Amino acid sequence: MITGRVLLLNFSYEPLGTIGVARAICMWFSGKVTVEEKDGENVLHSPSTTIPVPSVVRLRNYVHVKRRRQETTMKRARIYIRDRYCCQYCGEHKHAKDLTLDHILPRAQGGESTPHNLVSACVKCNQRKGNRTPEQARMPLLTSQKLLRLGLDHVLLCHYAESRPEWKKYLFMDETEDFEMQIAA
Repeated sequence: MITGRVLLLNFSYEPLGTIGVARAICMWFSGKVTVEEKDGENVLHSPSTTIPVPSVVRLRNYVHVKRRRQETTMKRARIYIRDRYCCQYCGEHKHAKDLTLDHILPRAQGGESTPHNLVSACVKCNQRKGNRTPEQARMPLLTSQKLLRLGLDHVLLCHYAESRPEWKKYLFMDETEDFEMQIAA
């Protein structure tokens, strides 16, 4: 329970990311956050007190966040999560160890290593496509262009929200809407 994740909101209720339960409790004790949602009936016990486990916390002061941060925190795993661990050319679901990242517009043709230009691909499809665009290789992408434009941080939070329904209202997700419907929209 202490190793769980807590949704961290800015003072304006803007989602900033996730933090560990231990960090959230420390921030609550020091007066830096307020607890917006509890994690059900889960509690932590100390010798003298019982503390409800937070699920969503909000900062007491607004923190100005630069949008460039999303670009610099790009990770391979976030792209795999966005693409649902599925090759974007043949559609096969694979383990992370069996996937590679493919540049839609190859670097040799001026493509950049940004989330908008990277997709998950199995080794076989990545080698078959080579240094060509999907059109040149006659290998159409299965991913919609809308999905590629989503911020990876938002995709990751929506992925976590699949098992945390109390987060959905803070991520502007409908209670009945699941992650796939959210990212496909």
